[in-house]
Amino acid sequence: MTGSMEGTRDTNTRQRLERCRRALEKNHFEVYLAAHCAEAREITLEKIFPPIGAKSVSWGDSLTLYATGVLDMLKERPGLEVIETFSESLSRETILSRRREALGVDLFLTGTNAVTETGKLVNLDMVGNRVSAITFGPKHVVLYIGRNKIVPNVAAGIERIRKVAAPRNALRHHHLQTPCQETSCCTDCDSPDRICNTWCITEKSYPRGRIKVVLINREEGL
Repeated sequence: MTGSMEGTRDTNTRQRLERCRRALEKNHFEVYLAAHCAEAREITLEKIFPPIGAKSVSWGDSLTLYATGVLDMLKERPGLEVIETFSESLSRETILSRRREALGVDLFLTGTNAVTETGKLVNLDMVGNRVSAITFGPKHVVLYIGRNKIVPNVAAGIERIRKVAAPRNALRHHHLQTPCQETSCCTDCDSPDRICNTWCITEKSYPRGRIKVVLINREEGL
C-alpha cells in the first residue's frame, strides 16, 4: 500500500510539473524539466549556454541556483566575465555598483519565490536587483525552480512568500533585524532591515524565450 501511495504521489507531482511547463511555454518562457540539480546543471551547460554565447554572467541570490553547482562551473570557464556581487570582502558601495553593472550582462541566473500552475512568476525583493534583472536588462535569464515553489495561482504565491519564503530568507541573513526572525511569520513590518520591499509578477517572458526556466523535480530552495 505504501509503495502504491508513493507511486501515485510521484505521478501527481510529474503531472503538476508538466502542467506548469505547458503553462510557462504558453506564456513565452523557454522551459526545461530536470529530475535533480545535477541534471539542471547539465541542461544549463549543454543546452542553454552554448546557443547564447554569453560573454558575461552574474546572478541573484538563490539557494536552488547554488545547489545546482552551475556557478562553480561558469566561474572556471575561460573568457567569461563574472560579475561577483555577494563577496563579503566587498564594501556595500562596491556591491551596489556591481549589481547595477550586472543588469547589463549577457546571462543572469537566479531563482523565483513562487511559480503558478498558470505559468506566472511571483517574486518579492529587498534591494530589487533580482527582480530588476528578471524584468529588464540582461539579454538572457535562467531561473532554477524546485517543485515546492509551484502554487495554484498568484494569490497563493503571495501567501507562500509571506508565510514561508520571506521569513526563512530573513533567518538566513543573521545581520538583519526583522520581527520575522523572532516570530517566523510576516508582520508587514516597518523595520529598516525589511526584506519585503518590491513585488514583481511576471505574466509572460518578453521577448519570447528571454527567460528560461529549469523546473527541478525536487524540494529545493525556500
